[in-house]
Amino acid sequence: MRLNTFILFILLSTLSTFTVSASNQSNDNATFDASVYKPPVDAFGQLPSFEDLSLSPSGLKIAYVQNAPAPENMAVLITLDLTKGERKALLTSDNKKVKINWFRWANDDVLIVSAAYESRDRGTLYYQTRMFSLDLTKDKPKPKQLIRPNTNFGFSSSVHSSQFQDNVIDFLPNDPDHILVSIDLDQPLQPSVYRVNVHTARMKRVQRDKLLVRNWYTDQQSVVRIGRGYNYDTGEVKYWHRKTKEDNFEVIFNYTIFENKPVSIRGFGLDPNIMYYTQYKGDKRALYKMDLTTKESELLLAHDDYDVNGSLIYSEIDQDAIGVYDAHSPFGRFYFDDKYYGFHKALDKSLPDTHNVIKSFNKDRSIYVLYIESDSKPGQYLYGNRTKKSLQGLFSTYAKLDNAVLAEHEKITYTTRDGLEIEALLTLPLFGQKPYPTVVHPHGGPGSRDFDGFDPWVSYLSSRGYAVVRPNFRGSTGYGYEFAQAQMGQWGLEMQDDISDATEYLITEGISDKDKVCIFGASYGGYAAKMATVKTPDLYTCAVSFAGVSDLKELSDRQSRFAGGELIADKQIGDKTKDLRARSPISYVEKIKTPLLIMHGEEDRSVHIEQSRDFVEELEDEGKQFRYVEFEYGDHHLSIQQNRVEFFQELDAFLRQYLGSPEVEFFTEDSDEEVEVSE
Repeated sequence: MRLNTFILFILLSTLSTFTVSASNQSNDNATFDASVYKPPVDAFGQLPSFEDLSLSPSGLKIAYVQNAPAPENMAVLITLDLTKGERKALLTSDNKKVKINWFRWANDDVLIVSAAYESRDRGTLYYQTRMFSLDLTKDKPKPKQLIRPNTNFGFSSSVHSSQFQDNVIDFLPNDPDHILVSIDLDQPLQPSVYRVNVHTARMKRVQRDKLLVRNWYTDQQSVVRIGRGYNYDTGEVKYWHRKTKEDNFEVIFNYTIFENKPVSIRGFGLDPNIMYYTQYKGDKRALYKMDLTTKESELLLAHDDYDVNGSLIYSEIDQDAIGVYDAHSPFGRFYFDDKYYGFHKALDKSLPDTHNVIKSFNKDRSIYVLYIESDSKPGQYLYGNRTKKSLQGLFSTYAKLDNAVLAEHEKITYTTRDGLEIEALLTLPLFGQKPYPTVVHPHGGPGSRDFDGFDPWVSYLSSRGYAVVRPNFRGSTGYGYEFAQAQMGQWGLEMQDDISDATEYLITEGISDKDKVCIFGASYGGYAAKMATVKTPDLYTCAVSFAGVSDLKELSDRQSRFAGGELIADKQIGDKTKDLRARSPISYVEKIKTPLLIMHGEEDRSVHIEQSRDFVEELEDEGKQFRYVEFEYGDHHLSIQQNRVEFFQELDAFLRQYLGSPEVEFFTEDSDEEVEVSE
């Protein structure tokens, strides 16, 4: 959609514009237009057209990022004034060297924006951030840099320039002309806290660095109350607390990472003596609140099988904590008072076929932005007014897929070879029959986890007739302390076996065709795909790795160049060179039988491109079958539109070559005929 035409679309669209009945998708023998089952590849390969919608405090302005593929591939930060029907394009980025990192309203007239810059120092690639304010009362708002590196207090900017200058710890809702920023201007890697004027960029220090504190926390009265001290060499963590800003700090929690179960401060209630934190109750992380006057704690939320991991939910009206985001509670939220559930129930009654998430409220909670999606429908943004009881459509994130019929996911469990039960998400295509050609798709991280909901990669794969399985293998987060810790020094071992066991399970159950199984992953998932070709060379028909690790020793060495990185690398990846080599795919290239597609961005700052270049060089020396693709200016997240489209085109051609094209017998490229689709 072109920038100069979208306003009318916003103002005139309604909810019905976006809603497609999900009932059609559940019919086992229904007749549909074949074109809706097989959208073009580039429909999945686009960046989301609109992202990160946020309401101003009044609710009368909206800020968002629009990814505009034409005439140039640009990300544009835009504000829309709903009272005037006017929009302003504030900043643009081609996502090559500079990216729009985040943005947030300071008040109705000022937007705070963080930008991430790609940097390099003696071969080490990293990001640094800068923060700006934009005054929307100006006809042509110009970004004003809020942190000036030369304005240092007692430390020469020629020696040290803060890498991250966008760590806002308090947006000061009762003082909309200022924000509180934590930044290491005084002492490298030990931040102080400054009050920064969003109009003039004038700064005043309110808390000096001390006690190896790396993170500061304020209460709801914006007083700095807690500092998280962390020793990069020993891994010791101390939470320092003070009752008032006049008191001295004292230790309230103390533990050592990798040795003890961690504690995380979540925030304060409106009562400055009520603090919320997460701590492990047995093996699972739970939410507690503490009365700081008595140091007594109360358990608020715990699950038998899952962790509580989300951040606090605050009321825009009085700034009190009213709940916590939680994937395993109704509506993805746990409220301390049941009265807050009523609105969510009403939304779900009106929109029963989607997962409905309130992304943003205005200050009096009368106006909101709603984000809706399901497994089979990409996300859409809606604008709601509770006073008028109205809900209007705003934007579709993947407009080319709005009328597509896509597959849904099913949660399954399987048992590993050593008797552990693992959860996975299984997505079956809407045509074809068992056993299906299959893509095993391990997630990245590895400290992350796959959830249900729309995923363009998975939807693309299933639309081509492939079954897709996403195992939450050992090392995934959310399943308790021991399960998450199982990744430490274990890459390529039981974690890899869990992925292989998922594959074997689908073959044994008759779901997957044993002669047509491909493993495809990105980042850690890319490592798992490479490792699969050397550890289980006969299990997979093909393998695809995007930004995948191949040499654990090289990964560990690069991680060690960053503050605290050596300890993390030693514990997470491993500290013995011989062992690292033994768990690195690059050490066993001669064993590979599987055709490989290797893809990587040349500016990747998470997994250096040498991880793929060196691996490909070994493949070439051994005469192995592979295709290698590098993306110019490419990062770890395929943030550049043309790179993402090329990625999907390469993936599509490769999978067609080795898994076939099961949709061909059901659909032809130019057919307008209706066909019968059954399970």
